[in-house]
Amino acid sequence: MTMRNTMEMDRNSTPVTMFVLLGLTDEKELQLILFPIFLMIYLMTLMWNLGLIILIRIDSHLHTPMYFFLSFLSSIDICYTSTIGPRMLSDFFRDEKLISFVACAIQYFVVAWMALSECCLLAAMAIDRYVAIGSPLQYSYIMVPELCWKMVSGALGTGFISSLFQTIPGFNLYYCGPNNIQHFFCDIPQIISLSCSSTFISQMFIFIVSLFVALGSLLVVLLSYGFIAASILKSFSVKGSSKAFNTCASHLAAVTLYFGTGLSVYMHPSSSHSTKYDKVLSVFYVNVIPMLNPLIYSLRNKEIKEALKRVMKKAMHFP
Repeated sequence: MTMRNTMEMDRNSTPVTMFVLLGLTDEKELQLILFPIFLMIYLMTLMWNLGLIILIRIDSHLHTPMYFFLSFLSSIDICYTSTIGPRMLSDFFRDEKLISFVACAIQYFVVAWMALSECCLLAAMAIDRYVAIGSPLQYSYIMVPELCWKMVSGALGTGFISSLFQTIPGFNLYYCGPNNIQHFFCDIPQIISLSCSSTFISQMFIFIVSLFVALGSLLVVLLSYGFIAASILKSFSVKGSSKAFNTCASHLAAVTLYFGTGLSVYMHPSSSHSTKYDKVLSVFYVNVIPMLNPLIYSLRNKEIKEALKRVMKKAMHFP
């Protein structure tokens, strides 16, 4: 049978209108164990990120560019995990985890939008740290509210456009079956592998977006911290250097976790990792990191601890 005949048969077959998410596992006993774990992770993610946003909003001492960016990071993490979490939890109780073609496209678009925006926001936060350490006297004149809003808008706008460039080509492919997605959410690499038409253009868009947005953001982070290290070694005493590095430690930890797991999931040949390995990495990337981020930025942060004490003291004396 020729390739042309095969394509004609594919075109004459019924197009896919529903996908089936195969989830983390098909073992019922394991699902009963995993459900309360992921429910706890999701609730803690909401509680800690919302708590951090509220604390930053109500305490005037935290009205600085660093915490302005941090509040948006928490907002992105809430949107990101909420796009996947509730659906993932409900699927534990479904024998057939059906999701419509349109719902799948919307889920992936929002996930990609938030994920790519977070890449850009982490880069913006690295630039903020460089200005704070490299030009402390000019910091308040450089990092004005208007510039901070432009940086956040730029991060969200870049994520939005980049997500469109991935979602539209991927979901404009022809799908005629099978329709089983080897994942617990709609992820573009697993989806386009089911296409009956050529995926070259879609794969090129995914690669270009990953190269310019994800790796570009990582390059900005690395350059910023290169300049930070040079400034610290050139201008600071041992005590001052230690203090400066401490202000960057939380952001470095968040960047390492986010980009490390993200690049492990998306920037490798499809044959090099097993499906189970990819799912484990995705669980950490999608569920665990949004829960850890507020902890990473709070545990060693004296300003947040002091702000929390002030808020609790006011709450206790509230008539």
